Amino acid sequence: MAATDRRIVVVTGASRGAGKGIALALGALGAKVYVTGRSLQEGDAPLPGTIGATAEEIDRRGGQGVAAHCDHRDDAQVAALFEHIKAEDGRLDILVNNATALHDDLIKPEPFWEKSLDLVDILDIGLRSAYVASFHAARLMAPRGRGLIVATSSFGAGCFMHGPAYGAQKAGLDKMMWDIGVELKPFGVAAASIWMGPLLTERTERAFAERADQYEGFAAVAETPQFTGRIIDALARDPALMSLTGQTLIGAELAVKYGLTDRDGKQPPSYREMLGPPRDFHPAIIR
Repeated sequence: MAATDRRIVVVTGASRGAGKGIALALGALGAKVYVTGRSLQEGDAPLPGTIGATAEEIDRRGGQGVAAHCDHRDDAQVAALFEHIKAEDGRLDILVNNATALHDDLIKPEPFWEKSLDLVDILDIGLRSAYVASFHAARLMAPRGRGLIVATSSFGAGCFMHGPAYGAQKAGLDKMMWDIGVELKPFGVAAASIWMGPLLTERTERAFAERADQYEGFAAVAETPQFTGRIIDALARDPALMSLTGQTLIGAELAVKYGLTDRDGKQPPSYREMLGPPRDFHPAIIR
Protein backbone atom coordinates (compact mmCIF):
# COMPACT_ATOMS: atom_id res chain seq x y z
CA MET A 1 0.00 0.00 0.00
CA ALA A 2 1.36 3.42 -0.94
CA ALA A 3 2.08 5.71 2.00
CA THR A 4 -0.40 8.28 0.71
CA ASP A 5 -3.17 5.65 0.69
CA ARG A 6 -2.73 4.66 4.32
CA ARG A 7 -5.29 5.78 6.84
CA ILE A 8 -3.78 7.95 9.56
CA VAL A 9 -4.64 6.66 13.02
CA VAL A 10 -3.78 7.57 16.60
CA VAL A 11 -4.18 4.95 19.31
CA THR A 12 -3.48 6.35 22.76
CA GLY A 13 -2.00 4.16 25.44
CA ALA A 14 -0.77 1.49 23.04
CA SER A 15 2.42 0.21 24.68
CA ARG A 16 0.42 -2.80 25.85
CA GLY A 17 -3.08 -4.00 26.62
CA ALA A 18 -6.16 -3.02 24.66
CA GLY A 19 -4.39 -0.16 22.92
CA LYS A 20 -1.58 -2.36 21.65
CA GLY A 21 -3.98 -4.93 20.21
CA ILE A 22 -6.13 -2.27 18.55
CA ALA A 23 -3.05 -0.62 17.05
CA LEU A 24 -1.74 -3.95 15.73
CA ALA A 25 -5.05 -4.79 14.11
CA LEU A 26 -5.41 -1.42 12.41
CA GLY A 27 -1.79 -1.57 11.29
CA ALA A 28 -2.27 -5.04 9.84
CA LEU A 29 -5.07 -3.56 7.75
CA GLY A 30 -2.63 -1.07 6.27
CA ALA A 31 -2.93 1.99 8.47
CA LYS A 32 -0.20 4.34 9.61
CA VAL A 33 -0.62 4.16 13.37
CA TYR A 34 0.76 6.62 15.87
CA VAL A 35 1.34 4.56 19.01
CA THR A 36 1.27 6.82 22.06
CA GLY A 37 2.47 6.02 25.54
CA ARG A 38 5.24 6.63 28.06
CA SER A 39 7.11 3.31 27.94
CA LEU A 40 10.29 3.69 25.92
CA GLN A 41 12.05 0.59 27.20
CA GLU A 42 11.18 -2.52 29.12
CA GLY A 43 11.06 -1.82 32.82
CA ASP A 44 9.51 1.61 32.46
CA ALA A 45 6.23 0.04 33.65
CA PRO A 46 5.39 -2.98 35.82
CA LEU A 47 3.95 -4.82 32.83
CA PRO A 48 5.83 -5.65 29.60
CA GLY A 49 5.49 -3.54 26.47
CA THR A 50 6.84 -0.37 24.86
CA ILE A 51 5.66 2.01 22.18
CA GLY A 52 8.64 1.05 20.04
CA ALA A 53 7.88 -2.65 20.21
CA THR A 54 4.25 -2.03 19.21
CA ALA A 55 5.33 0.19 16.30
CA GLU A 56 7.82 -2.41 15.08
CA GLU A 57 5.19 -5.14 15.21
CA ILE A 58 2.85 -2.94 13.16
CA ASP A 59 5.58 -2.66 10.51
CA ARG A 60 5.98 -6.44 10.45
CA ARG A 61 2.25 -6.82 9.89
CA GLY A 62 2.24 -4.58 6.85
CA GLY A 63 1.28 -1.25 8.35
CA GLN A 64 3.40 1.71 9.35
CA GLY A 65 4.00 2.13 13.07
CA VAL A 66 5.15 5.38 14.61
CA ALA A 67 6.27 5.34 18.24
CA ALA A 68 5.00 8.62 19.67
CA HIS A 69 6.26 9.21 23.19
CA CYS A 70 3.52 11.15 24.94
CA ASP A 71 2.47 11.57 28.55
CA HIS A 72 -1.27 12.20 28.37
CA ARG A 73 -1.10 14.05 31.68
CA ASP A 74 0.78 16.80 29.84
CA ASP A 75 -1.48 18.86 27.56
CA ALA A 76 1.54 20.42 25.85
CA GLN A 77 2.87 17.00 24.81
CA VAL A 78 -0.55 16.04 23.44
CA ALA A 79 -0.82 19.29 21.49
CA ALA A 80 2.67 18.73 20.05
CA LEU A 81 1.70 15.23 18.91
CA PHE A 82 -1.25 16.47 16.88
CA GLU A 83 0.74 19.41 15.50
CA HIS A 84 3.30 16.89 14.27
CA ILE A 85 0.59 14.81 12.60
CA LYS A 86 -0.80 17.92 10.93
CA ALA A 87 2.62 18.84 9.58
CA GLU A 88 3.62 15.29 8.64
CA ASP A 89 0.36 13.89 7.25
CA GLY A 90 -2.05 16.80 6.87
CA ARG A 91 -4.94 14.79 8.22
CA LEU A 92 -6.20 12.33 10.82
CA ASP A 93 -8.71 9.60 9.99
CA ILE A 94 -9.24 7.78 13.29
CA LEU A 95 -8.51 8.59 16.92
CA VAL A 96 -8.86 5.77 19.45
CA ASN A 97 -9.01 7.14 23.00
CA ASN A 98 -7.64 4.29 25.05
CA ALA A 99 -4.99 5.73 27.39
CA THR A 100 -5.94 5.16 30.99
CA ALA A 101 -4.50 4.80 34.48
CA LEU A 102 -5.18 1.32 35.85
CA HIS A 103 -4.06 0.77 39.43
CA ASP A 104 -3.26 -2.70 40.74
CA ASP A 105 -5.89 -2.21 43.46
CA LEU A 106 -8.61 -1.93 40.83
CA ILE A 107 -9.87 -5.51 41.03
CA LYS A 108 -9.29 -6.05 44.74
CA PRO A 109 -12.51 -6.91 46.60
CA GLU A 110 -12.17 -4.19 49.27
CA PRO A 111 -14.48 -1.12 49.16
CA PHE A 112 -13.09 1.95 47.45
CA TRP A 113 -12.14 3.78 50.66
CA GLU A 114 -9.87 0.90 51.67
CA LYS A 115 -8.02 0.90 48.35
CA SER A 116 -5.41 3.38 47.18
CA LEU A 117 -6.69 6.88 46.55
CA ASP A 118 -4.57 6.77 43.37
CA LEU A 119 -7.39 4.87 41.65
CA VAL A 120 -8.93 8.30 41.03
CA ASP A 121 -6.13 8.96 38.50
CA ILE A 122 -8.34 7.16 35.95
CA LEU A 123 -10.44 10.34 35.80
CA ASP A 124 -7.38 12.24 34.63
CA ILE A 125 -5.69 9.68 32.41
CA GLY A 126 -8.75 8.04 30.93
CA LEU A 127 -11.46 10.69 30.96
CA ARG A 128 -9.83 14.10 30.84
CA SER A 129 -7.10 12.85 28.52
CA ALA A 130 -9.74 11.61 26.07
CA TYR A 131 -11.29 15.08 26.00
CA VAL A 132 -7.93 16.71 25.27
CA ALA A 133 -7.03 14.27 22.50
CA SER A 134 -10.51 14.59 20.97
CA PHE A 135 -10.18 18.39 21.06
CA HIS A 136 -7.06 18.26 18.91
CA ALA A 137 -8.38 15.48 16.65
CA ALA A 138 -11.56 17.44 15.92
CA ARG A 139 -9.47 20.36 14.70
CA LEU A 140 -7.90 18.08 12.10
CA MET A 141 -11.06 16.22 11.13
CA ALA A 142 -13.78 18.88 11.00
CA PRO A 143 -12.21 20.99 8.23
CA ARG A 144 -11.96 17.86 6.03
CA GLY A 145 -15.51 16.74 6.75
CA ARG A 146 -14.60 13.18 7.73
CA GLY A 147 -13.12 11.13 10.55
CA LEU A 148 -13.95 8.91 13.49
CA ILE A 149 -13.25 9.39 17.20
CA VAL A 150 -13.64 6.27 19.34
CA ALA A 151 -13.46 5.68 23.08
CA THR A 152 -12.76 2.24 24.47
CA SER A 153 -15.34 1.68 27.20
CA SER A 154 -17.00 -1.23 28.97
CA PHE A 155 -20.12 -2.60 30.59
CA GLY A 156 -18.80 -0.99 33.77
CA ALA A 157 -20.40 2.23 32.53
CA GLY A 158 -23.82 0.78 33.27
CA CYS A 159 -23.30 -1.67 36.15
CA PHE A 160 -21.11 -1.83 39.24
CA MET A 161 -17.67 -2.91 38.09
CA HIS A 162 -14.39 -2.40 39.94
CA GLY A 163 -15.70 0.52 41.99
CA PRO A 164 -16.79 4.16 41.55
CA ALA A 165 -13.69 5.59 39.87
CA TYR A 166 -13.74 3.00 37.09
CA GLY A 167 -17.49 3.34 36.61
CA ALA A 168 -17.37 7.13 36.49
CA GLN A 169 -14.62 7.06 33.87
CA LYS A 170 -16.47 4.65 31.58
CA ALA A 171 -19.82 6.39 31.99
CA GLY A 172 -18.10 9.71 31.36
CA LEU A 173 -16.54 8.44 28.15
CA ASP A 174 -19.92 7.29 26.86
CA LYS A 175 -21.52 10.67 27.50
CA MET A 176 -18.50 12.49 26.12
CA MET A 177 -18.73 10.60 22.82
CA TRP A 178 -22.46 11.38 22.66
CA ASP A 179 -21.79 15.10 23.09
CA ILE A 180 -18.83 15.09 20.73
CA GLY A 181 -21.05 13.33 18.22
CA VAL A 182 -23.66 16.09 18.51
CA GLU A 183 -21.12 18.80 17.83
CA LEU A 184 -19.24 17.06 15.03
CA LYS A 185 -22.20 15.60 13.15
CA PRO A 186 -22.73 18.75 11.03
CA PHE A 187 -19.10 18.40 9.91
CA GLY A 188 -19.41 14.76 8.84
CA VAL A 189 -17.21 13.46 11.67
CA ALA A 190 -18.44 10.56 13.81
CA ALA A 191 -17.82 9.64 17.44
CA ALA A 192 -18.63 6.41 19.24
CA SER A 193 -17.97 4.59 22.48
CA ILE A 194 -17.35 0.85 22.21
CA TRP A 195 -18.02 -1.52 25.07
CA MET A 196 -15.44 -4.26 25.03
CA GLY A 197 -15.92 -7.57 26.80
CA PRO A 198 -13.29 -9.16 29.08
CA LEU A 199 -9.97 -8.88 27.27
CA LEU A 200 -6.88 -11.04 27.01
CA THR A 201 -4.17 -8.56 27.91
CA GLU A 202 -0.98 -8.70 29.92
CA ARG A 203 -2.88 -7.37 32.94
CA THR A 204 -5.92 -9.61 32.69
CA GLU A 205 -3.86 -12.71 31.99
CA ARG A 206 -2.11 -12.04 35.28
CA ALA A 207 -5.47 -11.60 37.00
CA PHE A 208 -6.83 -14.79 35.42
CA ALA A 209 -3.80 -16.68 36.76
CA GLU A 210 -4.08 -15.20 40.24
CA ARG A 211 -7.86 -15.67 40.53
CA ALA A 212 -8.59 -18.61 38.28
CA ASP A 213 -11.77 -19.56 40.14
CA GLN A 214 -13.20 -16.03 39.89
CA TYR A 215 -12.44 -15.45 36.20
CA GLU A 216 -12.53 -18.97 34.75
CA GLY A 217 -15.79 -18.42 32.85
CA PHE A 218 -14.76 -15.06 31.45
CA ALA A 219 -11.25 -16.23 30.48
CA ALA A 220 -12.67 -18.93 28.24
CA VAL A 221 -14.57 -16.40 26.11
CA ALA A 222 -12.37 -13.33 26.56
CA GLU A 223 -11.80 -11.15 23.53
CA THR A 224 -8.42 -10.33 22.05
CA PRO A 225 -7.73 -6.60 21.79
CA GLN A 226 -7.12 -7.11 18.06
CA PHE A 227 -10.81 -8.03 17.79
CA THR A 228 -11.77 -4.49 18.84
CA GLY A 229 -9.30 -3.05 16.35
CA ARG A 230 -10.93 -4.92 13.50
CA ILE A 231 -14.35 -3.76 14.72
CA ILE A 232 -13.16 -0.14 14.67
CA ASP A 233 -11.87 -0.63 11.12
CA ALA A 234 -15.23 -2.01 9.98
CA LEU A 235 -17.11 0.78 11.76
CA ALA A 236 -14.97 3.43 10.07
CA ARG A 237 -15.73 1.88 6.67
CA ASP A 238 -19.49 1.56 7.28
CA PRO A 239 -21.39 3.71 4.74
CA ALA A 240 -23.99 4.30 7.48
CA LEU A 241 -21.38 5.46 10.01
CA MET A 242 -23.00 8.83 10.62
CA SER A 243 -26.25 7.16 11.64
CA LEU A 244 -24.32 5.63 14.55
CA THR A 245 -22.52 8.76 15.67
CA GLY A 246 -22.62 9.49 19.37
CA GLN A 247 -23.83 6.04 20.26
CA THR A 248 -22.47 3.61 22.80
CA LEU A 249 -22.01 0.35 20.89
CA ILE A 250 -21.34 -3.16 22.12
CA GLY A 251 -18.30 -4.48 20.28
CA ALA A 252 -19.47 -8.10 20.17
CA GLU A 253 -22.76 -7.03 18.59
CA LEU A 254 -20.99 -4.89 16.00
CA ALA A 255 -18.84 -7.89 15.15
CA VAL A 256 -21.92 -9.94 14.31
CA LYS A 257 -23.23 -7.08 12.19
CA TYR A 258 -19.96 -6.85 10.25
CA GLY A 259 -19.34 -10.60 10.03
CA LEU A 260 -16.23 -10.58 12.23
CA THR A 261 -14.99 -13.33 14.51
CA ASP A 262 -12.16 -13.48 17.00
CA ARG A 263 -9.41 -16.05 17.66
CA ASP A 264 -10.05 -19.52 16.32
CA GLY A 265 -13.22 -18.30 14.64
CA LYS A 266 -14.93 -17.68 17.98
CA GLN A 267 -17.86 -15.27 18.26
CA PRO A 268 -17.45 -13.45 21.58
CA PRO A 269 -20.75 -13.02 23.40
CA SER A 270 -22.53 -9.79 24.20
CA TYR A 271 -23.11 -9.33 27.92
CA ARG A 272 -26.16 -7.13 27.36
CA GLU A 273 -28.51 -9.46 29.24
CA MET A 274 -26.07 -10.17 32.08
CA LEU A 275 -24.64 -6.69 32.66
CA GLY A 276 -27.16 -4.34 31.08
CA PRO A 277 -27.51 -2.32 27.87
CA PRO A 278 -25.93 1.03 27.01
CA ARG A 279 -27.81 4.08 28.13
CA ASP A 280 -29.96 5.97 25.63
CA PHE A 281 -29.17 9.68 25.96
CA HIS A 282 -31.97 12.18 25.38
CA PRO A 283 -31.79 13.94 22.00
CA ALA A 284 -32.48 17.41 23.46
CA ILE A 285 -29.79 19.96 22.59
CA ILE A 286 -29.28 23.01 24.81
CA ARG A 287 -26.52 25.42 23.96
